[in-house]
Amino acid sequence: MRVELNGRTIETGATTLAELMAEQEIDPRTVATALNGEFVPRSRYASQQLEAGNQLEILSPMQGG
Repeated sequence: MRVELNGRTIETGATTLAELMAEQEIDPRTVATALNGEFVPRSRYASQQLEAGNQLEILSPMQGG
């Protein structure tokens, strides 16, 4: 299926957010995630189902000042 990840369209076989992160080699412990504009808590990554056309933002917190 096709989803949008950080502004680019990708093809994925993942059915959950956790599977997508594993597929994309993203460490779920170091990111914040939104699905269709709504924050997704880390506790829901494994159960959060994906659908074609979903828009995902997976961001790493930045430090500095």
